[in-house]
Amino acid sequence: MPYASNHALPPSVRHHLPPPAQDIYREAFNHAWQTYALDPRREEISYRTAWAAVKHRYAKGEDGEWHAHR
Repeated sequence: MPYASNHALPPSVRHHLPPPAQDIYREAFNHAWQTYALDPRREEISYRTAWAAVKHRYAKGEDGEWHAHR
Protein backbone atom coordinates (compact mmCIF):
# COMPACT_ATOMS: atom_id res chain seq x y z
CA MET A 1 0.00 0.00 0.00
CA PRO A 2 2.28 2.79 -1.17
CA TYR A 3 1.37 6.32 -0.19
CA ALA A 4 0.46 8.77 -2.96
CA SER A 5 0.77 11.83 -0.72
CA ASN A 6 1.68 12.83 2.80
CA HIS A 7 -2.02 13.23 3.54
CA ALA A 8 -2.39 9.45 3.09
CA LEU A 9 0.30 8.63 5.68
CA PRO A 10 -0.75 7.03 8.98
CA PRO A 11 -1.82 9.54 11.66
CA SER A 12 1.16 8.52 13.80
CA VAL A 13 3.42 9.88 11.07
CA ARG A 14 1.35 12.89 9.95
CA HIS A 15 0.76 14.23 13.46
CA HIS A 16 4.33 13.86 14.71
CA LEU A 17 6.74 14.51 11.85
CA PRO A 18 7.31 17.84 10.12
CA PRO A 19 6.38 17.89 6.40
CA PRO A 20 9.96 17.40 5.10
CA ALA A 21 10.35 14.34 7.33
CA GLN A 22 7.00 13.06 6.09
CA ASP A 23 8.36 13.31 2.54
CA ILE A 24 11.38 11.22 3.54
CA TYR A 25 9.15 8.64 5.24
CA ARG A 26 6.78 8.36 2.27
CA GLU A 27 9.55 8.05 -0.32
CA ALA A 28 11.48 5.46 1.70
CA PHE A 29 8.33 3.44 2.42
CA ASN A 30 7.26 3.43 -1.22
CA HIS A 31 10.73 2.43 -2.41
CA ALA A 32 10.94 -0.43 0.09
CA TRP A 33 7.40 -1.52 -0.83
CA GLN A 34 8.51 -1.96 -4.45
CA THR A 35 11.88 -3.48 -3.57
CA TYR A 36 10.45 -6.17 -1.27
CA ALA A 37 7.37 -7.02 -3.36
CA LEU A 38 7.92 -10.78 -2.98
CA ASP A 39 8.86 -10.80 0.71
CA PRO A 40 6.08 -11.93 3.09
CA ARG A 41 7.35 -9.31 5.58
CA ARG A 42 6.99 -6.54 2.99
CA GLU A 43 4.88 -4.20 5.12
CA GLU A 44 7.05 -4.56 8.23
CA ILE A 45 10.24 -4.02 6.22
CA SER A 46 8.75 -0.95 4.55
CA TYR A 47 7.75 0.63 7.87
CA ARG A 48 11.15 -0.08 9.42
CA THR A 49 12.96 1.28 6.35
CA ALA A 50 10.87 4.45 6.38
CA TRP A 51 11.54 5.15 10.06
CA ALA A 52 15.25 4.44 9.62
CA ALA A 53 15.37 6.96 6.77
CA VAL A 54 13.67 9.59 8.93
CA LYS A 55 15.99 8.92 11.87
CA HIS A 56 18.99 9.31 9.57
CA ARG A 57 18.05 12.98 9.03
CA TYR A 58 15.89 13.81 12.10
CA ALA A 59 15.97 13.21 15.83
CA LYS A 60 13.32 13.58 18.48
CA GLY A 61 14.33 16.43 20.78
CA GLU A 62 13.90 16.79 24.50
CA ASP A 63 10.83 18.87 23.70
CA GLY A 64 9.22 15.83 22.07
CA GLU A 65 9.36 17.37 18.58
CA TRP A 66 11.33 16.02 15.60
CA HIS A 67 14.24 18.24 14.51
CA ALA A 68 16.63 17.98 11.56
CA HIS A 69 20.19 17.02 12.46
CA ARG A 70 22.56 19.94 12.30
